[in-house]
Amino acid sequence: MRLFRLLKIIFVVLSFGLDEFLLAHERMRWLRAPLNTLLFMRDTSNPRAVRLRQALESLGPIFVKFGQMLSTRRDLMPADIADELAKLQDQVPPFPSRQALSLLESAYRKPLLETFRSFEETPVASASVAQVHFAVLHDGREVAVKILRPGIALTIAHDIALLKIGADLIEWLWEDGRRLKPREVIAEFEKHLSDELDLTREAANGSQLRRNFADSRKLLVPEMFWDYCTTEVMVMERMYGMPVSQVDALRTAGVDIPKLAADGVEIFYTQVFRDGFFHADMHPGNVQVAKDGRYIALDFGIMGTLTDVDKHYLAQNFIAFFQRDYKRVAEVHIESGWAPKETRVDELESAIRAVCEPIFDRPLKEVSFGRVLLRLFQTSRRFGIEVQPQLVLLQKTLLNIEGLGLQLDPELDLWKTAKPWLERWMSEQVGWRGFLKSLKEEAPNYATLLPQLPRLLHQRLLDNPAAGVEQAMLQLLAQQQRRNMWLGVIAVILLLQLIWLLLG
Repeated sequence: MRLFRLLKIIFVVLSFGLDEFLLAHERMRWLRAPLNTLLFMRDTSNPRAVRLRQALESLGPIFVKFGQMLSTRRDLMPADIADELAKLQDQVPPFPSRQALSLLESAYRKPLLETFRSFEETPVASASVAQVHFAVLHDGREVAVKILRPGIALTIAHDIALLKIGADLIEWLWEDGRRLKPREVIAEFEKHLSDELDLTREAANGSQLRRNFADSRKLLVPEMFWDYCTTEVMVMERMYGMPVSQVDALRTAGVDIPKLAADGVEIFYTQVFRDGFFHADMHPGNVQVAKDGRYIALDFGIMGTLTDVDKHYLAQNFIAFFQRDYKRVAEVHIESGWAPKETRVDELESAIRAVCEPIFDRPLKEVSFGRVLLRLFQTSRRFGIEVQPQLVLLQKTLLNIEGLGLQLDPELDLWKTAKPWLERWMSEQVGWRGFLKSLKEEAPNYATLLPQLPRLLHQRLLDNPAAGVEQAMLQLLAQQQRRNMWLGVIAVILLLQLIWLLLG
């Protein structure tokens, strides 16, 4: 089956004339005539961008998602290709409406009109994994109904299997392969794709994001209607907005475009650093803008998460980067284990400075991210910096955010917009505000522990009569406290002072 899928990919590439992209290189032009002779029956009359989009559609969801990502990078892609690939965001050919109705009736085990007062059979949007129809519930609420494509799980499983083979080949054939960790990256990708095929997970993701931004003046998230959600169907509140890519229409509607672009940057950093839970599929097909200028988030199938440790190191990196403190950037890379321990800080600092210094104080339109990414890749290779699989989704999302920012406001200075927010966030984490926040979060734990300390101390002394009070307290502290040791130390000091006052 994998061999069949691989042969199909090769067949599609050749059928749509995508070998043109490879043969455009000077060294490969000698292959043009032989291939054209062998494949004389193929039709290459359509423009290259159209053929590329059609080929990706025919190859399935993983390839469509790759095209969606490329469509947001107009600084990396020729305009004709970027425009055509943008159609992959919500204009993938739909599956038959009759099939969609059958799936709904099977999921709800009753006729469609017993579930919905009305249902629009023509889908409003169709993507690689699912398509969306508008409907009205019997209580009058307007909803959007998302339905999984039939048989999509099997197609994705075959493509993932091929990617795993490719990962093995990369590690085997390329000396740099192990550093890039292709197996781990694909495993991370597979996990998120698997989650995307369960629409109850997606509904839960959307519900969580809605709670995180419940009082936000910058982002709207639709409500999920759980009574109608299954693994194959998701029903959520219908949202009214304009696609974020229609900049002229937004401007005509009175939306402040520079503010919208800056708000997008702040929303991204809020999700990443405040919540550690972020929308990781933010191409224009999944983002709309309401009349009041707020973003509307749609499609929650792929969400990224970060641990507190990852957030801490990332924030340190960003802050040092925005302050042009390249030495600190190098130190954080080594402290976090992203760079080998034996790396010389001064050498890594110099290399990072050479890559990053030219892009500061410039609007997005003057920054060649393709060149920056290439230089960063060369630097990471030189110093043996390993790919962090848990950060791949974040890096992909950051590329999408930059692509959206470039479309909305080419004059946007991404660094100046993000720096004040990150500095404020860091002060809340490590300053006195952070201290009070941690104290508040751990108060219930210590409220339970403190009344027990005298009894536990007495028990410890009975178990080990030779131990003094201070030694017993320290042993008890080591046994009981695993999280915030500094709060435990404060509690112990206060209790010891009380004991000495009572004894003295």
